[in-house]
Amino acid sequence: MAKIRVSYEYSEAEDKSIRLGLFLIACGILSLFILGFCWLSPTLQSLQSKPANCTVVSVLRPEEMFECVFTCGADCKGTSLYPCLQIFVNNSESNSVALLHFDEQQLVLNPKCSYVPPCERDNQKNKDSVLWWEDYFSKEVSSQSFTCFFNQQRRPDDVLWRRSHDTSVLLHCVLWPMVSLLLGTLIVLLTVCARSLAVRAEALQKRKCSYEVCHDLSAAAAGPSARRVNKAEDLNPRTNSDPELLSSPTRTLPLFAVPVRRRDREH
Repeated sequence: MAKIRVSYEYSEAEDKSIRLGLFLIACGILSLFILGFCWLSPTLQSLQSKPANCTVVSVLRPEEMFECVFTCGADCKGTSLYPCLQIFVNNSESNSVALLHFDEQQLVLNPKCSYVPPCERDNQKNKDSVLWWEDYFSKEVSSQSFTCFFNQQRRPDDVLWRRSHDTSVLLHCVLWPMVSLLLGTLIVLLTVCARSLAVRAEALQKRKCSYEVCHDLSAAAAGPSARRVNKAEDLNPRTNSDPELLSSPTRTLPLFAVPVRRRDREH
């Protein structure tokens, strides 16, 4: 029997769905790498800081001024000055004096100061912002303990007031790339499985049709002989209609039988 050939070509809709799935897979992998380098690594470093209890030891404001860059439009940039605020605290983890910083970003911007104000064109506005935090830590927080974050391995002389990144950032960095990756994989698998089932169904249909064709051809080949048998039966109807001839044995005449005339029978 000849081998049945089935077409494995994808339709236009199936091709588009496979392309969509591959695109989602590529986006998931790419976003996982980008978010891993940009957000995941700083978040893991931030989460390494252990919480501790801190108390304010002293609040200082040196005479040194620092520059910051402000923007006033698309092509407008400039520099202004702000005073340095230094807040020294005693943390319970190391039981030593350390410089307090608001978060990791301000620690990177200026390791010498505790607070870096939002840069304004007017130097007085920058100074007022620094003075407000100086009064807050000198008067309201001076005799109270608060939670700070301390990392002995990276910066033993610095503590953070709050973390820039928390576990929610870690969750989003892993969740959405994995969702895109799994969704694209699911689309590709479902499309391939649907096509495979369609191919199997088509093969079964062709096999069934080929079997019916062969059966019809055999019936057509046996048709002339059946018609000859039927014709012979039609030419000898007595054989079919007389039950005595069918049931009784066949009678044969003698080999040298002489026909008797009717006149001889009467005498």
